[in-house]
Amino acid sequence: MQAMVLAQAGERLALEERADPEPGPGEVRLRVLACAVCRTDLHVVDGDLREPRLPLVPGHEIIGVIDRLGAGVTSLRLGQRAGVPWLGHVCGHCAYCNAGRENLCDEPRFTGYTRDGGFATHVVAEAAFCFPLPDLPRASVPGGPQDGLLDAVHAAPLMCAGLIGWRALKLAGDHVRELGIFGFGAAAHLITQIAVRRGIRVHAFTRAGDLAAQAFALDLGAASAGDSGAAPPCALDAAIIFAPVGELVPLALRAVRKGGRVVCGGIYMSPIPAMDYALLWEERELVSVANLTRDDAREFLAAAAATPLFVEARSYPLPQANEALADLRSGRIIGAAVLVPWTGT
Repeated sequence: MQAMVLAQAGERLALEERADPEPGPGEVRLRVLACAVCRTDLHVVDGDLREPRLPLVPGHEIIGVIDRLGAGVTSLRLGQRAGVPWLGHVCGHCAYCNAGRENLCDEPRFTGYTRDGGFATHVVAEAAFCFPLPDLPRASVPGGPQDGLLDAVHAAPLMCAGLIGWRALKLAGDHVRELGIFGFGAAAHLITQIAVRRGIRVHAFTRAGDLAAQAFALDLGAASAGDSGAAPPCALDAAIIFAPVGELVPLALRAVRKGGRVVCGGIYMSPIPAMDYALLWEERELVSVANLTRDDAREFLAAAAATPLFVEARSYPLPQANEALADLRSGRIIGAAVLVPWTGT
């Protein structure tokens, strides 16, 4: 197999030849068809997240075909197309697992962080954390009708951008009719479409002057789009922050109405500046999203199977993983970057 490997935080990934991995009991091996590049991968590579298992193969938005079954696996079959997300293992016995909050497990393992991920031609994953993919309808234009099915490249971003976007939307609350989204990348462009189809008015906020992202948000059905420092056209019921920028927290709190909620959707954020208590007063709430549960994945994939999604994706050959990371880091990506290990996928 081939893999792009991180030896030390802050270094470029290196292409390595390795022996094909073998799945252990309860595991499967997948031939990777596509792996999207997440901002979390950037935080791992750049050293913002400090506990990776090095050397490491990053990547946790994986679409693959199962080509080897470990002992005892009966829930999946050879040749089946499946997705592999960030959450790769939970203990099953801590207080959080027992309470149905496995995303907060005390002894988790994470794909592309504490176990090797999908920046490779093959990956091994626990069968219990692989999700058989339903037929996922594709829209060829934003807001359009079904036009075929999502291929692996366009399905890969659903495995984290879509899942975390889904959990963030759930945490925003069932009452939301006016929703702000700060940072308009892979997660935002997917969950905007889900929200709009549910009758929610989305207001997109981007870095100053990013007219391309603002136009993209409007194309996807957002009611408004502007710079993150601008006031929304109306008071927001809730806001989701996808950009890892702490300075956005007081801006989002200022934008939500009394009793509104701000959801921080990332795994990492730069320091939040000091702010007046008045921004939080009147029962405004500030919450974070941590990981996902397997139920989140099942719910989101069911929603995606019922909603033709327009997925904006730019594909890169596997050896160009560093270029994909650099483009994401510099804001040159509209939508998602996706690595393709095999020519013609």
